[in-house]
Amino acid sequence: MTAPLIELHEVTRKYDEGPPALREVSLSVAPGEAVAVLGPSGSGKSTLLNLVAGLDRPSTGTVTVDGIRVDKLGEAASARYRSTRIGLVFQFFNLLDDLTVADNVMLPAQLAGTSRGTAHRMATELLGRLGVGRHASAYPGRLSGGERQRVAVARALMNRPALLLADEPTGALDTASGEDVMRLLSELHADGQTIILVTHDLVLAERCATRTVQLLDGRIAADSAMEPVR
Repeated sequence: MTAPLIELHEVTRKYDEGPPALREVSLSVAPGEAVAVLGPSGSGKSTLLNLVAGLDRPSTGTVTVDGIRVDKLGEAASARYRSTRIGLVFQFFNLLDDLTVADNVMLPAQLAGTSRGTAHRMATELLGRLGVGRHASAYPGRLSGGERQRVAVARALMNRPALLLADEPTGALDTASGEDVMRLLSELHADGQTIILVTHDLVLAERCATRTVQLLDGRIAADSAMEPVR
């Protein structure tokens, strides 16, 4: 039996005031799964994503990703973990407007110590694969929302991460651009990429996920396998 890529065991995250953001959550994700995490605002979706990404630590419980105890990592080790094991895609792209598309995509590899020449070849290949190669020398502000999100996905995939985390990846897009990104995520999953999507968008979950996890008041209310709609 294949070992889980992600395993949360009885994870609780409590902040200074109010009820816990997560309450004794246990969750396993196998390599190659595409999981959509659903729930209303305040249900704990972003907290769950931040714990898996090593951007936050649980108050109690353990978080293991790709054999690494993420909850035990220090600041420097967490940064290395994110640069080598995790790809992050955000709702508002987080691209650097003063860098070209190619330089934005190259940045994670260069920060990890890859030479500029090698990083440039990798970026050119990824941008071509994701259908935005013609924009390599352009600046992000010249691109449509869907094109910018494709560039953001290319950047997230630059270091060949085991896991792609996407936080509302279609939330800032119009309908046509959102469809474009849904197709891209579906294609990545079909190629074997493990993906966790945090979303309010049921259509995105239906199109891209093989499993949905519903959070409510910091607890898992439902966990269901599904067949993505093509």
